[in-house]
Amino acid sequence: MSEAGADIRRETLISNADPGDFLALMKPRVMSLVVFTALVGLMIAPGHIHPVIAAVAIFAVAVGAGASGALNMWYDADIDRVMRRTAGRPIPAGRVTAGEAKAFGLILSAMSVMVLGLATNWLAGGLLAFTIFFYVVIYTMWLKRSTAQNIVIGGAAGAFPPMIGWVAVTGSISLEAIILFLIIFLWTPPHFWALALVKNEDYARAGVPMLPVVSGDRTTRTQILLYTIILTPVVLSPYWFGFGGALYLASAVIGSGFMLWWAWDIFAKGDEASDRKACWRMFGGSILFLFALFASLLIERLSPALFQLVSRFAGFGA
Repeated sequence: MSEAGADIRRETLISNADPGDFLALMKPRVMSLVVFTALVGLMIAPGHIHPVIAAVAIFAVAVGAGASGALNMWYDADIDRVMRRTAGRPIPAGRVTAGEAKAFGLILSAMSVMVLGLATNWLAGGLLAFTIFFYVVIYTMWLKRSTAQNIVIGGAAGAFPPMIGWVAVTGSISLEAIILFLIIFLWTPPHFWALALVKNEDYARAGVPMLPVVSGDRTTRTQILLYTIILTPVVLSPYWFGFGGALYLASAVIGSGFMLWWAWDIFAKGDEASDRKACWRMFGGSILFLFALFASLLIERLSPALFQLVSRFAGFGA
């Protein structure tokens, strides 16, 4: 670890941070996708959960995700200071001290786990606690700085939220919850490696052994294509196992087609300019792909209630 990083860790002075800086510590853009997938897992799970309890559960997951982000920024402050993409974050920019970020993250972690466990069940609370631990300790503190497979194994942290939502309702882990986990787990490497190809120099300068830094661009492009191919049947499996309907199938088939096309485009590109464009397309498009998959499951779950609501209003209007 650099001296600058150690200085950041030892810093204890109180900064002049505003609420927006603490919100930034929680990585709200990442949190939004985490919250949405957890919501879908909760909504499509069999059984009933009171709407207020459901709202509390999703709030707890959001806070837990934010806590993970804050602790990640605390530990990675030395890396963030070196990388252009992250140099403007609250700690390296000097708006929040490392001590504040650490305390903020720990308090939010404890609060989120306690609230979820008390509101729903302790299996859900335990899964949230394990997710925070996995992201902060296993991924951030260990894998990220030690292996090119960091994002492959570490991607499990981002795959747990729909399982947590499912368990909050059912109190158990089922095949459906595991499939939702696997979709995000296998989606993460091609999504993140597309960004890593573009930000390769940043990671090399920070000493982070991302796959493009360790194995080169060609290997990374090959891995993106292979993971996308493996992802495709897993994406289709909710329809095969009966908890995804026709709308989900259409989203899965069309979206997987785009993902395979984007992955092949990255694999086949030769010149740097077109390669960067293809990588950005995969990075942004894969987010839309994942959102569309989970949105389809949510729409199918809500469609009977929405149909009744529309019919009621139509009848009232008549």
